[in-house]
Amino acid sequence: MQSTIVWSVTASSTPALFSPLSIRSTVFRNRIWAAPMCQYAVDLEDGVPTDWHLVHLGSIARGGAGLVMTEATGVSPEGRISAEDTGIYTDEQRDVWARIVDFIHSQGAAAGIQLAHAGRKASVFREWGDQDGTRPVSEGGWQTLAPSAIAFDGYDTPVALDSAGIDGVVDDFVSAAHRSVEAGFDVIEVHAAHGYLLHQFLSPLSNLRDDEYGGSLENRARLLLRVVTAVRAAIGEEKVLFVRFSGTDWVEGAWDVEQTTTVARWASEAGADLFDISTGGVVDGVKISVGPGYQVPFAEHVRREGGVRTSAVGLISDARHASQVIESGQADAVMLGRKLLRDPNFPQRAAIELGLDAHTAGGLVPPQYNRARWHDEVDS
Repeated sequence: MQSTIVWSVTASSTPALFSPLSIRSTVFRNRIWAAPMCQYAVDLEDGVPTDWHLVHLGSIARGGAGLVMTEATGVSPEGRISAEDTGIYTDEQRDVWARIVDFIHSQGAAAGIQLAHAGRKASVFREWGDQDGTRPVSEGGWQTLAPSAIAFDGYDTPVALDSAGIDGVVDDFVSAAHRSVEAGFDVIEVHAAHGYLLHQFLSPLSNLRDDEYGGSLENRARLLLRVVTAVRAAIGEEKVLFVRFSGTDWVEGAWDVEQTTTVARWASEAGADLFDISTGGVVDGVKISVGPGYQVPFAEHVRREGGVRTSAVGLISDARHASQVIESGQADAVMLGRKLLRDPNFPQRAAIELGLDAHTAGGLVPPQYNRARWHDEVDS
């Protein structure tokens, strides 16, 4: 059940950023969406989300975001980036996620989960520790997996997946998708970006296979399309399915926006509804010129040339800029990360800046906070 794409926001008194978006059975109250952001906060290393995740994600929902996405959540123990990542490969994890989803929904936001397998970039020390690179098995790490036995810079060499291992990855995504539906998530996102396993298969920099999963674009995309097809079957026709892509490897002759567009079109035919376009991650040390909205052109290209919905990400932190991205048809939504870490109430602030009353615009402010009304002038 594919719904019709609206290519531009019709003129009205509502700024484009705050126009609702309907996909399948889900209505997103606005186009400000919380990007997946790794927290490395599972100190017990069992993949079970904690009170940190409830408060972190819940505060963003309470702040008015239209969609709140989890961090990259492992579809298997070895799929986690670090041992401190969340997972959704056990019923206990599912049940704790359900509590978090319930709270997100209570604040009027949709809830999304990013299903991930880190591949050769798994089993690392968490970001703010004293050690970098691969965490040894002797210290609680695990053997990493990849399309080819090629190490990411500074990491241990992975084991190349055989046919049975590839089938197992698909099965893990399916099991995780089933549990995600049981937990109540509205959106399930397949992570095929940032140099993690599915991106490793897509990129010729990390995939040197000579079987049906390597070589041509059709072959390199085969695993992703198997996963998308299987996840769509697992979640049914009502749930929304995203795919996150890196629009480019930032390396000449590697994965690029044209291949992204082609594979997005194939994935749409397999049941995906929207493509969350970021960039990079499969190799280290590439030079990227960053600035506000530096990745938006990739989302715009995939949307225009692929005929699919996209979301844009990349240092978008200004309300008028974010709304212009939607109004101009560059993307259907904006994904914010660091901005929402700094200010979970940004959607309320953005509404005021764009001339709306945050207390009446889509129920952005919970009634418990009515005594702290936003004024005509945004508080500094």
